[in-house]
Amino acid sequence: MLRLMFAASLAALVTTSLSAMSFAEMFPAHPGYDDVRTQEILESIEYQQGEVVLPGGQAKLEVPTGYYYLGPADANRILSDLWGNPPSDQLGMIFPAPHTPMDWAAWGAMLNWDPIGYVSDRNAGRIDFDDLLEDMQGDTAIESEERRAAGYGGLELVGWAAAPEYDADRQALYWAEELHFDEADANTLNYRLRRLGRNGVLQANFIATMDQLDQVSQALPDLIAMQSFTEGNRYADFDASTDTVSEMGLAGLVAGKIIRRTGVVNAAILMLQKFWIVLLLPILGIWQFWRTRGSD
Repeated sequence: MLRLMFAASLAALVTTSLSAMSFAEMFPAHPGYDDVRTQEILESIEYQQGEVVLPGGQAKLEVPTGYYYLGPADANRILSDLWGNPPSDQLGMIFPAPHTPMDWAAWGAMLNWDPIGYVSDRNAGRIDFDDLLEDMQGDTAIESEERRAAGYGGLELVGWAAAPEYDADRQALYWAEELHFDEADANTLNYRLRRLGRNGVLQANFIATMDQLDQVSQALPDLIAMQSFTEGNRYADFDASTDTVSEMGLAGLVAGKIIRRTGVVNAAILMLQKFWIVLLLPILGIWQFWRTRGSD
């Protein structure tokens, strides 16, 4: 289905050179927020559209008028100052226009770069994702019991919210997990997009709720279309005689530990002031945050 949607998405992605807009320019019909601090922060941010070379120079974006990009510093203002999370090391965030990051209907896609080297996709058609899901559920159950025994909340991998798919033409791997936390009434959506490059993987992790699954799924072709690698860093630029080949395959990208994906307690439950509900911010591994919650 994603392939069928792609032609329309490409036609819609009309961009120009980089344009940084103010709050009033980006959201001309928005009345603003009564909370002075919230409004001041949102007015201090640059909302970018057009061509953006991401930090590190491995990849770039062509951000169309239906979306906007926040650089790393501005993204941290949203994550930390408005949503109440510790600062993170990321490449920025993408949001859908015309929603501000504080609007209920807005989702956000956080960008990261994983320099793991060239990930081979030669076995893409042989992966049994149903078997992989069972393995992931078993691993998550074991880790969750260890966390509960240590006095922390557990996590259940309910299943695929969207089964993994791989677009070999664009080297794009995408899938969504439905998660349940012990502390939460509602399940959490964990939607992921991975773009393979010559030297690593460009990651997009969506911060959204389960009821936004359709919105994110519909936006996915646009996000894939706006991402590309810079000259010399494309998947096709791989040189077997000089480049590093990752030991990680496509299955490994999907199956990475749900709770400790970044090597620490990656499945941090964050109270985002925007929603006043419990969400998962998957790429922030914040052990100290969990310890603080566990000691309360």
